[in-house]
This record gives sequence, structure tokens and C-alpha cells, in this order.
Amino acid sequence: MRSLVYFVASTVDGFVAGPDGADPTGPGGFWPVPQDYLEHLTAEYPETLPGPARAALGITAPGTRFDTVLEGRRSYEIGLRAGLTNAFPHLRHLVFSRTLTTSPDRGVELVATDPAATVRELKRQDGRDIWLVGGGELAGTLYREIDELVVKLGPLTLGTGIPLFSHTAAFDPRTWELTDHTALRSGALFLTYRRSAP
Repeated sequence: MRSLVYFVASTVDGFVAGPDGADPTGPGGFWPVPQDYLEHLTAEYPETLPGPARAALGITAPGTRFDTVLEGRRSYEIGLRAGLTNAFPHLRHLVFSRTLTTSPDRGVELVATDPAATVRELKRQDGRDIWLVGGGELAGTLYREIDELVVKLGPLTLGTGIPLFSHTAAFDPRTWELTDHTALRSGALFLTYRRSAP
């Protein structure tokens, strides 16, 4: 069965974006993207790089981990504001929204139904794992469905912002097993956790 993987960048104090929800790696962003960070992403998770970045870096490999990406409306609109109707054309791309009624891109599927039910159905289908890109609100809604966390922990703090899981997550303490970790010279950590059996 496929796994739902929350592959996400987080600050040390647990935020995925600033209070305004803007792209932290975009123009004027605060997220450091040093060379070793980019090299690690390219080598280990090439399918998580947006289409324009893949083209600029000459990446054509489909990747080995994900074939589907899930995104909330607010996260999707970050790309739209940057002129990208589909940041991940190399993946099956689902955007959860009850307000968007027409997809701006034929490669983007809009889903207005229950995210958890959709994920359970996706898990039953053949394919590679499913990447939950964010944001925090969708991650909160899908909290109980997440099988694995891959946290790209950046060496910075914000003080406040959009948390890893929004208030939509239920109070449901869970334990996670650290299954892999990579420390980069620039200070970023890639931490992989698998949900422990109940």
C-alpha cells in the first residue's frame, strides 16, 4: 500500500511559512537554500523540485519516491501568484479546494470532497508514495492519514508563523520512529520518521 508522506521544510520552532503565508524560498523569502541543500534535494528527491527549477538544473529523472502530490488551495495559490499554474507537471497534482471551481491547468485536479477519504482511496491504488506538500491546514486535516514525515529542518527560527500542523489537527499524540537522517554542512537536517504502530 502506498504511504502518505508529509515532505516539508520546517524551522527549528516548527513553522513552515511566515504569518503572511508567502513562499519562504521565493523572492524576498527568508529560507536559506545553500548549495548542499539543493544538491541533496536533486540527488534524493528530484521529483519534489518545481518544474522550472528542474528545467533550469537539467533534471529529467522522474525520481523514485513520489508520483502524486497533494496541495491545499493556499499553497497552490503561491504558485499561481508566481505565474505557475502547475508547479509539478511531472507528477499527478491534486489541489484540495472548496472555492476553486475551475482548474487553471489541465494537469491539476481540483478536489472538493473530503481529503481523508481521497487519501485513503489513493493509498489503495497502485503507484509510488503520495507527497503532501502542504500547507499546514491540509496537513492538519490529514494528520491521522500521514504515514511518514520527512522534515527538512532549517537552521532558523521565526518566532511566529504558519505551523507544521494547523489548528485543524485533532489532539492525538503519536510517536514516530526515526528511520533516516542526514545532516548537511550548511546546518539543515533531513529527518525521516515513520509512524509507530499503535
